Amino acid sequence: MKTFSRRGFLTASAAMLAASQFPTRAHAQQAPSLGLSAASRTLDINGRAATVFGLSGPEGQGLTLDPGQHFRVDLTNELEVPTIVHWHGQIPPNVQDGVPDMPQPLLTPGETRSFDFAPLPGTHWMHSHVPMQEMQLLAAPLIVRRPEDVAADRQEAVLFLHDFSFKAPEEVMEEILRGHGGKHGSGDAGAMSGMDHSGMDHGAGAMGDMSDNMGSMDMSAMDLNDYDWDAYLANDRTLSDPEIVQVEKGGRVRLRIINGASATVFWIDTGVVEGRLVAVDGHEVQPVAGSRFGVAMGQRLDIEIDLPNEGGAWPVLARREGARERTGIVLATSGAAFKKISSLAETEAPAFDIDLGQEARLRAIDTLPAREADRTHMVMLGGSMQPYVWTIDGATWGRHRPIQATSGQRVELMFHNMSMMGHPMHLHGHAFQVVGINNRRFAGARRDTVYVPPMSMVTVALDAGEAANWMLHCHHMPHLESGMMTEFRVAA
Repeated sequence: MKTFSRRGFLTASAAMLAASQFPTRAHAQQAPSLGLSAASRTLDINGRAATVFGLSGPEGQGLTLDPGQHFRVDLTNELEVPTIVHWHGQIPPNVQDGVPDMPQPLLTPGETRSFDFAPLPGTHWMHSHVPMQEMQLLAAPLIVRRPEDVAADRQEAVLFLHDFSFKAPEEVMEEILRGHGGKHGSGDAGAMSGMDHSGMDHGAGAMGDMSDNMGSMDMSAMDLNDYDWDAYLANDRTLSDPEIVQVEKGGRVRLRIINGASATVFWIDTGVVEGRLVAVDGHEVQPVAGSRFGVAMGQRLDIEIDLPNEGGAWPVLARREGARERTGIVLATSGAAFKKISSLAETEAPAFDIDLGQEARLRAIDTLPAREADRTHMVMLGGSMQPYVWTIDGATWGRHRPIQATSGQRVELMFHNMSMMGHPMHLHGHAFQVVGINNRRFAGARRDTVYVPPMSMVTVALDAGEAANWMLHCHHMPHLESGMMTEFRVAA
């Protein structure tokens, strides 16, 4: 993955300053379109060749836009199958959102489709909205830089995470459906998730004080991982041959971390160098210091690290929750030596954010204006490992009941997870703010993907945007494939 330093941007900054003297609209019209190709590629994974998909831009996998640059992209499907790409974290016109037949159809092989909108700055990504294709690594970073990113005396590096199987996605899904995919909890995963919640009152007080006791529940029955993948990748590589990011002594690095995995939550471990979490899902937060931060599927973290003044090598590892597997990159000064890192840690990593302690610490910089909610909806998350069915409000996609809103309304969605797996819930076309955890209100982070652990409730607030049908779904790909998706239907 490409890295950036302040010195390398001096020339680009001068050009950008000159361009900024012209009106934004004129600049956007004159800027050339970027080519992006959905195509097959071959990776070396632990010494074995693997054919996967990818999204190739002018400088390799993914796209990086300069401050003020329009998202003008010509996407070409070079695969042998139809596909479509969703710009995760961006808020394009609904027609460009990249969901099959909502409203545009899949791109046929050889077809090119153009996109043009003003992007949100920050760390984002793009991926196929066909779950089986995302499981084949049809995903890549989408970085939109702010002016302060150019001006800052720091280096940037991207850490893009994925999980991988040499088996076809259809075979992976078949193993998961048969219950042969991975490690599960010891309890009855469907004990409460199998209940029919369709007749429940979905008002704000429907669950009463039930959530007060969630933090004290026994979590030994949690289903942390429902598939054991063949490899866990950081920038398409494993720890048998990790990417070495060359850094300067005493330098500052901004790590843009993207969890593009299909079904794996990771802990980011910065080791002996402490980091500062400064943004989530592309939105700045008040800095949180630490050396371990969790990231669920679809989420992003920006972590700043100040390196020691002496030379050396500093691994940044991503540990799979509830397991020993790990991947990562190495930050290293020129000529620094480092020992080979095992892909298996000595101990299992804990489950991620069971008590929502990490989420509760986050505070947005760009908060939503204070306002009473015009509409609230309790979004019930259910499902079980056997049978392997996952639902929103008691229904799978195709039998779903859309969540209704009107453009401009302040809406609060209360995600209540009654299953024994965590669910990263992603809403298209909107950025929301976390405003409640269980029964506690607070002004949390701005996000587009929020993790809801088992037997917990997270409330988010948003202002309904363009009148259209927007997808709301779990970003665990096997859950999405089995129907865990609904519509957020916004009326004019």
